[in-house]
Amino acid sequence: MKIAEKHVVRFHYTLKNTADQTLESSDKDQPIAYLFGHNNIIPGLEKAMLGKTAGEQFSVTIPPEEAYGPRTENATQRVSIKHLQGAKKWKPGMVAIIDTDQGRRQATVVKIGKFMADVDFNHPLAGKTLKFDVEIVEVREATQEELEHGHAHGDGGHQH
Repeated sequence: MKIAEKHVVRFHYTLKNTADQTLESSDKDQPIAYLFGHNNIIPGLEKAMLGKTAGEQFSVTIPPEEAYGPRTENATQRVSIKHLQGAKKWKPGMVAIIDTDQGRRQATVVKIGKFMADVDFNHPLAGKTLKFDVEIVEVREATQEELEHGHAHGDGGHQH
């Protein structure tokens, strides 16, 4: 079965930067599961998966425009440290979760003071060209419930 709309894809990946440094990797015992065509992964990776089948392995280089977008200048804000979620002690370079008027957002700590922090709301991978090594583990038709919820369920997907 080829990857297309209304299919759930389970896959392993290794993400590298242009210097070939590994940034993250899926656990080889637990593939990632996602519902194809529902904006659940970056556009460039989804385009590269279209038409692939279980067992296929491939590598793809994705420019920022097809990944997390270009970096936005002036995306830095000063916020109260009490709004930073994810750690007890903060240092520059750490990524925090912050509840905003637009929902939960990731922000990178740029500068930390006693009560306030300067954070950058750009995605940590914004403006970067990304290299993925991918192995497709399984392709199956999505259930009606997955289509209604807009994401994959079960192993490697969303658990309710």
